[in-house]
Amino acid sequence: MKEKTLVITGMGAVTPVGIGVTAYWNALIEGRCGVGPITRFDASDLPVQIAAELKDFNPADHMPKTLARTMDPFMQFAYAAAQEALESSGFPIEAESDRIGIVMGTAMAGVTTVAHTQEAFDAGRRVGPRFVPMAIGNIAAAQIAIARGIHGPSMTLNTACSAGGDAMMVAAMLLNAGEADAVLAVGGESILCPIVVSGLSQAKALSRCNDDPLHACRPFDLNRDGFVIGEGGGALLIETEEHALARGATIHAVLAGWANTSDAHHVTAPCPDGAGAAACMKRALQRAGMQPSDIGYINAHGTSTPLGDKAETLAVKAVFGGRETAPPVSATKSATGHLMGAGGLTEAIACIKAIQEGILPPTLHLDTPDPDCDLDYVPHTARKVEITAAMSNSLGFGGQNSSIILSRYEK
Repeated sequence: MKEKTLVITGMGAVTPVGIGVTAYWNALIEGRCGVGPITRFDASDLPVQIAAELKDFNPADHMPKTLARTMDPFMQFAYAAAQEALESSGFPIEAESDRIGIVMGTAMAGVTTVAHTQEAFDAGRRVGPRFVPMAIGNIAAAQIAIARGIHGPSMTLNTACSAGGDAMMVAAMLLNAGEADAVLAVGGESILCPIVVSGLSQAKALSRCNDDPLHACRPFDLNRDGFVIGEGGGALLIETEEHALARGATIHAVLAGWANTSDAHHVTAPCPDGAGAAACMKRALQRAGMQPSDIGYINAHGTSTPLGDKAETLAVKAVFGGRETAPPVSATKSATGHLMGAGGLTEAIACIKAIQEGILPPTLHLDTPDPDCDLDYVPHTARKVEITAAMSNSLGFGGQNSSIILSRYEK
């Protein structure tokens, strides 16, 4: 069966550098960074005391206060991003409620609720009846469905840091299977609590640049020392072209290709030669019917870990060649921190905006190039370049690899 042309008709973003797609995109191209000292709790006794927090997010601006009280922060962020995507899409939910679905992606779901509830329980306080619904991952999608009257298929993925990209892939699978005419791919994450920060610190995964938070996340830099925890939400409404045109929707881009592979190597470390990520990129290109030369920009996973950035560079070179032939690559996590389950979606939005605006967001803080990371990473400042297609990579713990290709829509 011939696959359908799938298009993006709605976008939503909740990030540490901006709430709303426009604010998020402007912050990226202006080179603003959202990393600072942790304020959510007292981190003074922890080896890592920095994160990219959502400081200006007021749940009451996006949902009723009574609803906000029943949701973990990761749910609130996903909900707000979903609201923006749905409103901007103009999708007629009430008339077609059984033809729109939701695929949610998150890495650690309600871990902050679990941590805070355990702390309260140990102090002798009762566990409330909302604890379980606030902790489990699928309730984020359920809350969106309840609020908007969405009756189509609903699924929740827990594929670590690739969950956002994988949500787009599963959405595409549902659309091609005829299970829906539109699917909301949404991601949300908030893991800022002492036990998670401490655990990732002990695993030597996080940057310890507590004295210089703004420059802590420095993907591909020789002196990088780990990723910075971020939090937020992202959402894309993906629709069949036929349905979008029939209702007169504004089409932002084409979801041209997608793929998922497994390293089958290690639970936290990437395959050193990047073979799994390279295979994923190749599969996405094949599905899109594209050659490597068709890709004008890559939004890298680029977390700022010593092993991860090197392995991803090798993977890109295995598919696209060296600096002379590979497209420009940038890591927007240098601005937002690592949004984990939400990152694949917010970074896909960055790709769509790059195609629309002809501007590539930069990799911040790349002051000392690493000889092992020798591609064009668009350092420091945004770059004006006209492109027609972009790739977004998300690589998660467990060897989860996701590659998404977005392209310009031509009628």
